[in-house]
Amino acid sequence: MKIAHFSDLHYAPEHLDEADRCFSFAVADAIARGAQLAVISGDSTDHRLDAHAPALHALATQVHRLAEAMPVIMLQGTFSHEPPGTLDNFALMGARYPVLVADRICQVVLLDGRFRVSSGPVFSDGDLLDFAGLNPDAAFTCLPTLNKGDLALKVGSLGASTVVGDILAGYLSAAGRINARFRAMGVPTVGISHGTVSGCVTEHGVTMAGFDHEFGLGALFDAECSAFMLGHIHKAQSWDQAGHRVAYPGSIGRFHYGEEGDKGYLLWDVESDGAMSQLVATPSREMVYVEFDGPPDAERLAALAAESVGKFIRVRWQIDEEHKQLVDRKAIEAMFVGAAGLKLEPRVLPVMRSRAEGISKEPTVEAKVARWCELTGIEASPVLDRLQLLDTGDAEMIAAAVLDRLTLGDEPQDEVDAGEEGTNVIPLPVVSAEPVEPVAIAAQPSSSLSWLTDDLFAT
Repeated sequence: MKIAHFSDLHYAPEHLDEADRCFSFAVADAIARGAQLAVISGDSTDHRLDAHAPALHALATQVHRLAEAMPVIMLQGTFSHEPPGTLDNFALMGARYPVLVADRICQVVLLDGRFRVSSGPVFSDGDLLDFAGLNPDAAFTCLPTLNKGDLALKVGSLGASTVVGDILAGYLSAAGRINARFRAMGVPTVGISHGTVSGCVTEHGVTMAGFDHEFGLGALFDAECSAFMLGHIHKAQSWDQAGHRVAYPGSIGRFHYGEEGDKGYLLWDVESDGAMSQLVATPSREMVYVEFDGPPDAERLAALAAESVGKFIRVRWQIDEEHKQLVDRKAIEAMFVGAAGLKLEPRVLPVMRSRAEGISKEPTVEAKVARWCELTGIEASPVLDRLQLLDTGDAEMIAAAVLDRLTLGDEPQDEVDAGEEGTNVIPLPVVSAEPVEPVAIAAQPSSSLSWLTDDLFAT
């Protein structure tokens, strides 16, 4: 049997363009390839939608296209995305083939284009005897999302996550005994569920490891299904064992930055003794993510902007607070005017100032300055000399000497009389015989003259 497997459509106002473009392509492709049944394995919507919402209308239009060509099974997904009852109206859709909404644990048989659903979690022995002479097209084991909140009320919040796995493993083992009998009758068997397999990889490349996920691969293969079709994880991936396959198709489109791999749906060929699937890519939007450890590189951004037409771009950078004004956001936005979307996400690093260790313990100003020089790697002698000059010299004399030094030539002079005998002397250069051209004075490093203006006790 050829089955088209879609998942995680996430129809919502914020995703409508992407979801509808990709899903409408997938629906048309599945019909053109001759699929005999469609499975939507949960999260058809992204959150609760009003009945008149354009996103819900668009989803219903595509499901109706499917139902005109083949039977459709829609599985209940995560309650935060599909609140209970969201899918009920799809079961009432008038079309050539039925739409089955699987919102409870059950088994289903497709017979002559119609669904027959078990009254309990699995078919009874009497049901199997009825099917023996009817040659069903396929048998399905439907395992929608369980309400962990209800379970937590019974077993406690701490045990709810791990107990879910035990409950589902027990059910899959019981369903496996029924599915083995279907397979003996030559009927293809299919499992459908929505949840996390321990060890699967998310769309961002993160491996899901732990004890609180819904499924282990062993439990899924115990269900004796030729094909097990899963939803919830947005990255396409599969596992095989003895001809049986467990697979996620991933999300139908690209809804977040940084998602890896192609987006699409799975086209399955399912038989009673095994299954194969192939990913059919949809025209999902391309999202480009670039990050700078510092200010953005203009050349790299320009190269990226030249190839950004129709793409969704996110640029991240980090910069310290004192230099954040150096980044021209408007210039970056102008570079990416042809992009379908642009997100600029700067991270501003606050400047942290702290006292140099041990300064407050020194008894004199000279000792404090010497300690600061030691911690900052600055030679202490010149700084201490100038500190003494500031303490004992005349302010006007010091200022005049500094100005004279800036205007004199390059030849050094041993000493220049700065006043009467006994006053401090300041070494000054000799006036050059040649006229001196004006020269631009470069900014001095913070380690040389910054002591005149900076806080001596900050580092």
